[in-house]
Amino acid sequence: MPSFDVSSDVDMAEVKNALLQFRKEVLTRFDFKGVNWELEEEKDKFVLSADDEFKLKTLDQMLMGRLAKRNICLKNMDHQKIETSSVGRARQEIKIKQGFEGDTAKQVVQIIKGFGIKVQAQIQEGKIRVTGKNRDDLQEVIQRLRATELPVGVDFGNFRD
Repeated sequence: MPSFDVSSDVDMAEVKNALLQFRKEVLTRFDFKGVNWELEEEKDKFVLSADDEFKLKTLDQMLMGRLAKRNICLKNMDHQKIETSSVGRARQEIKIKQGFEGDTAKQVVQIIKGFGIKVQAQIQEGKIRVTGKNRDDLQEVIQRLRATELPVGVDFGNFRD
C-alpha cells in the first residue's frame, strides 16, 4: 500500500549556516558598530540579546531573513516574550519547533480526514503517516496540505509504493 510521511522538522545544519551568515552580516553592518549584542545557541533554541529593544528587534528581523533565505520555515520559530532588564538590556528566546506536538498533529490529521479522500492518517513519533490504495490520492493530499494554512511548516518524505 503506498504511503508517505508528513513531518515538521527543521534542518539544523541549515540553521547553523544561517546563524553563521547572520553573525557575519552583523559584524559588517555600520549601524551595529560598538553595539553590544549576543547570540547564544542551544540544542532547540537560541537567545538574542542587545543593548535595547529596538536593536534586538532589528537583529531578530535580520536573523529571520537569513533563516528564510536558507529555506527554513519561520512558522517553526517560536518567539518568546522580550525581557528587558533594569539597565535597558533586551533579551529574547527563540525556540525551534521540531516534529508535531500532540494538538498540532491531531489538527493536521483532522484536516486530512476533512479532505474526503480515501486515505488513512496515523500519528507516529512526531510524524504523520498517510496511507492509501491509490498513489493519485496521496499526491492530492500533498497538494491540498501545501495549499492549506497550517500552524507549522510541513515536509513530505519517505514516499513508498
